Amino acid sequence: MNAEDLKITDNEFLRQFEITIDNELAVIEYAQQERKIFLTKLQMSESLKEKGYLEPFIKAVLEEIKERNTRVMPTSPEIAKFMRKNKRQYKDLLPVGINI
Repeated sequence: MNAEDLKITDNEFLRQFEITIDNELAVIEYAQQERKIFLTKLQMSESLKEKGYLEPFIKAVLEEIKERNTRVMPTSPEIAKFMRKNKRQYKDLLPVGINI
């Protein structure tokens, strides 16, 4: 499963990135401030996590944010853990002076 294969939607009204897989909705909630986006909460069923969709979903959201030239503050523990694990790839998305 590649992040490029996932079609995420930015639901600006609910302030969340969404994806539907196997008729299940997974979301990453966010709060936007100036040139920063705070990824505050991840919701995904255990069955989707077991099928390996967690990392591709996070990666797809981070790629979307990268295209917007916006900085990321991962306040969700799962997203912070993912960014720590892939530090080299995503450290440019963090605000100046922020380490995770």
